[in-house]
Amino acid sequence: MSHKTNKKIILITGCSSGFGLLFSNELSKSSTVISTMRDLQKISNKNKDIDYLQLDVTNTQSINECIEIVKNKYGKIDVLINNAGYGIGGFFEDLSEEDIRKQFETNFFGLVNVTKAALPLLTKNKGSKIINISSIAGISSSPALSAYTSSKWAVEGLSECLYHEYAPIGLHVSSIAPGPFKTNIYTSNAKLATNFHNKNSRFYESSKRFLINQNKLVKKYLEDPKIVVKLVLKIINMKNPKYRYIVGKNAIFEYILKQVLPFNLFSKIINKLFIG
Repeated sequence: MSHKTNKKIILITGCSSGFGLLFSNELSKSSTVISTMRDLQKISNKNKDIDYLQLDVTNTQSINECIEIVKNKYGKIDVLINNAGYGIGGFFEDLSEEDIRKQFETNFFGLVNVTKAALPLLTKNKGSKIINISSIAGISSSPALSAYTSSKWAVEGLSECLYHEYAPIGLHVSSIAPGPFKTNIYTSNAKLATNFHNKNSRFYESSKRFLINQNKLVKKYLEDPKIVVKLVLKIINMKNPKYRYIVGKNAIFEYILKQVLPFNLFSKIINKLFIG
């Protein structure tokens, strides 16, 4: 049975923690939020104003079952926020094929399959929105993050194509590229390459420096994630949002630096920051 409501219906992926959890709690104040995650047991404090559904973005059956429930219950989706994702650190040689494939299965193909499944409900009304949570890493690369970075570049490329394709029918697509924020992407959600700690790797010493430097950068530069939450709320309420939003002082600084400096100089700065 369809639940009739004048509120916007917002579906968010990856809501057990981080941005997804923050988005869900804030947006539920004014909209009907469907908060999805792979494991519903991870919900510590349920919000009575949120509809929690199981959704594993790497499992097509799970995606289809979730979207079918949304279809039967609400009949539409006004906003899809593709937030599910994680990052894996490690130099390219130390990454296994499985490391890279798993990274893409969640960060890219998960987004692809959820979006495909949700499109029939998104295109029911003009003015619906898809908001893809990308990363400054999808615009500016750095060492020891090749799997994560390339998955986010793929998200950026897809998002831009979708913007072109769906703008004529009134479906708005936006990509948000945050810099480093205080979420668990650097802690409990962080993963390392299969051979990250392999002493026989040519990158063994560099990997150790990468961890040390990243921890320093995280402590020094992490920003308040509420900045991103406010931006998402603003996009949802805009009639014609932009395609790309680079958010956070560090992300904006890195983006500008890449535009104005010769690439070899920019590369030296990035290498110095990440691996010393």
